[in-house]
Amino acid sequence: MSEILDPYLWLENLDDDDARRWVEGQNALSQARLDGDARFESLSADILATLRDTRQIPFFSEHDGWLYNFHQDAEHPRGIYRRTRLASYRAADAEWEMRLDIDALAASEGQDWYLDGVSHYTLEPWRCLVSLTPGGGDATVAREFDLERGEFVADGFSLPLGKNHFAWRDRDSLFVCPAWEASQLSRAGYPREVWLLQRGQALSDARHLFRAAQAGMMVAAWRFLARDGGVLDMIEASDSFYRKTYYRIDGDGRTSALPLPARCDVEAWLDGDLVVKLAENWRWQQQDYAAGSLLAVAVDPGGALGAAQCLVAPDARLSIETVEASASFILVGLLENVNSRLIGFERRDGCWQRFETAAPRGGVIEWVDQPWASDVLYYSFSDFLTPTGLYRLTLPAGEPECLRSQPASFDAAPFCVEQAEAIAADGTAIPYFLVRRRDAPFDGEQPTLLYGYGGFEVPMLPYYVDNFGPQWLERGGAFVLANIRGGGEFGPAWHQAAQGVRRQVGFDDFICVAEDLIARGVTRPRRLAIEGGSNGGLLVGAAMVQRPELFQAVVCEVPLLDMLGYTRLSAGASWIDEYGDPDDPEQRPHLEAYSPYHRLQPGQRYPKALFTTSGSDDRVHPGHARKMVARLNELGYQALFYESGSGGHGGNAGQEQTAQELARVLVYLYQQLMDD
Repeated sequence: MSEILDPYLWLENLDDDDARRWVEGQNALSQARLDGDARFESLSADILATLRDTRQIPFFSEHDGWLYNFHQDAEHPRGIYRRTRLASYRAADAEWEMRLDIDALAASEGQDWYLDGVSHYTLEPWRCLVSLTPGGGDATVAREFDLERGEFVADGFSLPLGKNHFAWRDRDSLFVCPAWEASQLSRAGYPREVWLLQRGQALSDARHLFRAAQAGMMVAAWRFLARDGGVLDMIEASDSFYRKTYYRIDGDGRTSALPLPARCDVEAWLDGDLVVKLAENWRWQQQDYAAGSLLAVAVDPGGALGAAQCLVAPDARLSIETVEASASFILVGLLENVNSRLIGFERRDGCWQRFETAAPRGGVIEWVDQPWASDVLYYSFSDFLTPTGLYRLTLPAGEPECLRSQPASFDAAPFCVEQAEAIAADGTAIPYFLVRRRDAPFDGEQPTLLYGYGGFEVPMLPYYVDNFGPQWLERGGAFVLANIRGGGEFGPAWHQAAQGVRRQVGFDDFICVAEDLIARGVTRPRRLAIEGGSNGGLLVGAAMVQRPELFQAVVCEVPLLDMLGYTRLSAGASWIDEYGDPDDPEQRPHLEAYSPYHRLQPGQRYPKALFTTSGSDDRVHPGHARKMVARLNELGYQALFYESGSGGHGGNAGQEQTAQELARVLVYLYQQLMDD
């Protein structure tokens, strides 16, 4: 195996003074060009006003009749955790009770705290564990909080900083998968042990239940609850990103593996059945079930699996996006040709019977909440031109009640949405959505932003373009969303077609969509930009270096770009299943062939790209973007780079920073595509 010398390894060191000065210098150059643009301040202000608009939908989770919501505004940029009752929420001006103020907490403790999540104990939901992240990264601390008293519990549960997993077992015990010491971590940097921690116990005195091999990826543990008081305690041990083993924990704390296939997900437990989504073919009790199926598999009190019933079978243009169990029903969110549909199953005559719900078809349906032990579902619906609405639906036959609607951020009447297909070299139809002005001529002059992801079986869906409506569409731009292989638009086969050593398939699909847009006269290379983040950053980075003549602008956000070194950076080792292993001599050539950082060459027509990252990103290391820009500069190319100090990988930061980051991208796009 040949080694490739890397002259920019020093930029991977987050504590290095030279690296810090390099980042500061690059940030200053980008701010001078982008923040110094006359349009930047007004854009930031407009976007911030939208984010802080009190008419925006306050999404919630319902616990014991209270609706809990995380809210940010000008007075609380880090946010508050608050609650109200349903009757008040239905009113035009709901009355909210503040329970936890993150800004006040950060100030009192002198810590850069952001809220990562709140885990309520289901049976007594005023008990919760609050997860706090310093700087917005993936590593968190967790502390027990009393929502009635509005204060942290003295001597309550408290977990140190780490990429931990935890779940309530009962009011006085937790399943804890610790990640605060190196010995507890897998190669990927995630927890590999399960402990049972009792109230009042020191962490060192918790009971050890399970340990996975260090070469595995991670473990998680949780408890399923039934209405009749039954429980099922489970461990999910992931050998890699997609291969896992499920274990049952019995009443004595002993574990036993369930004979499920390695590539599947346990989604729910209801009426004695595990609801299982398959990502590979499975033969069980003399029956064959195809990858992409959803099954209800009986499990007896002793943990033995019984008969299986197929609820949803795979189809070439259909996939299972989400699964939930209410008190009485199994709910399934389907994607039919990349549009949502919600169906349900109820137990009748000893088996599960399918029924249709009154939820709309098309657009995007997402669960908002499914309250414990009820048959009420809260969901949101939107599409590119329809603002999000929040609905309450009583199953099985209720009519949706619209509780709130997001205000329209632009007049949608002049615009249309087209779902089209580009044909890949192997004959596969690659769908994409095109959002444009109805009367725009097909003369190749539309400034067009093409967005993609294509990884981890994650689908790209037609969400409302709230900020891009007024700031892009109304300024003459078109927006395109590509549904390339590698994503989850059409189930496991669509994902696996571009997984591992087949990664180039997804890049080719994306390039194929770009070429189709040009061939149809929607745009031309001078007016075409591409954007993607994380795995999507790898996508646009690869497209940029492979076909630079196609693009005028590239927005590459929190990206992977060094595909020969990614496994040793942050959480990279957890993604070997997705990309392949650069230490494997058979797989390494495939990664080397497309690794954007290593594919850079002199004498090319690379566009002036914008690379963004975060110094607090502990998932995808900022070294990827840093090194890419340093190498481009070395070769004589111009590139823009901006690294924020907080927000982590998911942009978990204040609204002002979020508004500035989007405004920076828009100014860049204006300069590259619209300014002559």
